[in-house]
Amino acid sequence: MTEQEIRDQIAFLKSDYVRIQGDLDKLEAAGGNIQNAEQQLARMEEELKVLNKKLAEV
Repeated sequence: MTEQEIRDQIAFLKSDYVRIQGDLDKLEAAGGNIQNAEQQLARMEEELKVLNKKLAEV
């Protein structure tokens, strides 16, 4: 994976993270089930850690 591909994936994940976080806030305010969104955010955080580590190695 090239440096640019890693950067692209990080950018995509960050934008998706922000979107899901907004959805989570809306669900929480409406009293909805937020468990799935929280799990998704946790998985994305882990993936971002891995990608940032790869980027540092490149």
